[in-house]
Amino acid sequence: MGNFEPLASKYRPKSLDDFIGQEHLVGENGPIRKFLETGNIPSMIFWGPPGTGKTTLAYILSLNLFYDFHKIQAVNSGKDTLRKIIKIALSNQQYGKKTILFLDEIHRWNKAQQDALLPYVEKGIIILIGATTENPSFTVNSALLSRTKVFVFKQQTQEDIQKLLDRIAKQEYPDIKIKKDVLEKMAELANGDIRSALNILEMTSTLVITEEEGSNNKKKKEISKDILSKAVQSPLYYDKNGEEHYNIISAIHKSMRSSNPDAACYWVERMLHAGEDPLYIARRMVRFASEDVGNSDPNALVLANTVYEACQKIGMPECSIFLVQLAIYLAKAPKDNTAEVVEMAIKKDIEEYGNLPVPMHIRNAPTQLMKDLGYGKGYEYDHDLPNKKSDQQCMPDKLKNKKYIPD
Repeated sequence: MGNFEPLASKYRPKSLDDFIGQEHLVGENGPIRKFLETGNIPSMIFWGPPGTGKTTLAYILSLNLFYDFHKIQAVNSGKDTLRKIIKIALSNQQYGKKTILFLDEIHRWNKAQQDALLPYVEKGIIILIGATTENPSFTVNSALLSRTKVFVFKQQTQEDIQKLLDRIAKQEYPDIKIKKDVLEKMAELANGDIRSALNILEMTSTLVITEEEGSNNKKKKEISKDILSKAVQSPLYYDKNGEEHYNIISAIHKSMRSSNPDAACYWVERMLHAGEDPLYIARRMVRFASEDVGNSDPNALVLANTVYEACQKIGMPECSIFLVQLAIYLAKAPKDNTAEVVEMAIKKDIEEYGNLPVPMHIRNAPTQLMKDLGYGKGYEYDHDLPNKKSDQQCMPDKLKNKKYIPD
């Protein structure tokens, strides 16, 4: 590939000593380092954000183990590819050789595809290393998940990314000047993603070289903040169907529950900036208005419903301010979760007791036969009483004195 090879590929580490970050996994006492030292690798799931080293670590394992190593992309591989690898793995087993299958983006394989792999992982014919940016609890079959060890990859630190950029820039672009504050900004824009950081370095360097071509300027080429802003905009790691989606909506909900309007508004804007449907956020806020504010401020539900309807009519970007206004109101509102507690307690009794009969005296009696059978007999019409309150039994007999709502 020569000079056309991307930096992320050209400078991919070949040993754990060159690997960046994930000390908890590959450090001196890290489990994956121990596995590599013993040469005994279990089936594993590598779970973490993009650019944190999942594929690179699998590549290092492939270089340093005497295993038959196969890598496939889940997005463009299926059962036919798997069958070929299984055939090779069965042959390898006869000669005492182990087979590793690195399945990138394992979350993209459906249940049937994962089920096809399961028996071979279970019997040790294939050692699986699956990489995913999605929570494997939701995307990997429980049977397959129970036969693997899950290792969580953390976002790379800005400091580590900056050091890497500085080193590679000096090697790859010795004629280009990059000030420390620009390197810091590059590392910040990478958002914990090494691959993204190297792509930014490559784009900005190419832009500088292109702009300087034909110029008589003898000054050393430099990547300025202006060049950096031309080349890249701040990316946000967010997947509308993935775990980060649920993490951030949880942050909105819990910030409002904690009466923290600043945090609630921040997380609302984070979701909107990443392209979230404003109606999804509005629906969750309508739920919050009953679940966490309740009758301590009944207007909260009225406002939440109004904001939902306004978002439907107006749309983005104008409706974003409606959601911020609502987040402030709900965060500052008094909190009362009685409705949720009552609902959960009633559901529990329904599950335990099933279809308990309605007491006879509060049953409707539209026909003479039903009256003869005792339907409605003994019913007290509360409006006819001096205090307008009969205190008659309205619960099923098994729950006669049950109280869900505190006085």
